[in-house]
Amino acid sequence: MGDAPPAAVTALNEGGASPFVLLCEHASNHIPEAYAGLGLPPRDLGRHIAWDIGAADLARGLSRRLDAPLFLSGYSRLLIDCNRPPGAPTSIPTRSEDTDIPGNFDLDDGERARREAAYFAPFQAAVARLLDRRAAEGRPAVVLGVHSFTPVFLGVPRPWLAGVLYAGAERFGGALVARLAADLGPEAVGDNEPYRIEPEEHDYTVPVHGDARGLDAALLEVRQDLIATAADAEAWAARLAPALAGVAGDSAARR
Repeated sequence: MGDAPPAAVTALNEGGASPFVLLCEHASNHIPEAYAGLGLPPRDLGRHIAWDIGAADLARGLSRRLDAPLFLSGYSRLLIDCNRPPGAPTSIPTRSEDTDIPGNFDLDDGERARREAAYFAPFQAAVARLLDRRAAEGRPAVVLGVHSFTPVFLGVPRPWLAGVLYAGAERFGGALVARLAADLGPEAVGDNEPYRIEPEEHDYTVPVHGDARGLDAALLEVRQDLIATAADAEAWAARLAPALAGVAGDSAARR
């Protein structure tokens, strides 16, 4: 018998005391054998197009140090992206960066619905249940997606070590940028870089789990070459946790 397939979502430390609720939507590059790697060679499935390299280890380290709940996705973003609205062109991409994804060409509605039900919906439901429970208990919640980004994108170098992406929670997002910049240096932290929150096509976590609930919410991005090993990810978790804890305390004090 083969190994059991991974769960669509793994929840850690759901009773954690921290205001932070951590999500790692691109934690895994796993693709079920039946999908034959979506027509891609193993080399491509190890790249950023399939997952956020180092993000899961960073998220686990932050969860331990902050005593925060953490939700990790179990499948590759290429099957269906847990930080994209279902039905958006980037939800099940046919091309990522400069690479075609043959196994995503010409999908019918049934296959799209199967992937949403199997890999996307369980992750979102688990997060929503915890946020609902915290709201019912009167406990604060600050939503933070943990991601990594490539040092170079389509030939363009990215100068930042880390970035903070936010939309409605401008005060929180700006405070987090300032805290990280005080440690890493003002030029090292991207303020809504290297991406922007785009609810219609490119984002789900911040607009749905955060802004729509009136919660402070952001995505934390760290350059993947800085956290590519477990040891490096743990070192960055130790470096980032104090800044995050300070900002979470400020957020809770405002509510």
